[in-house]
Amino acid sequence: MVKYTCYNCGATVELDEIRETVRCPYCGGRILMKKRPEGGHHVKAR
Repeated sequence: MVKYTCYNCGATVELDEIRETVRCPYCGGRILMKKRPEGGHHVKAR
């Protein structure tokens, strides 16, 4: 499931909670950032 984070209030919003317009259901903010996956990134050192 795709999760978004509201830029104004910091609430985590799922795709099911978003209606026709892309707005935060809690504060009404318009800017939602897609949450990055929780997996760790391995960087190989030289």
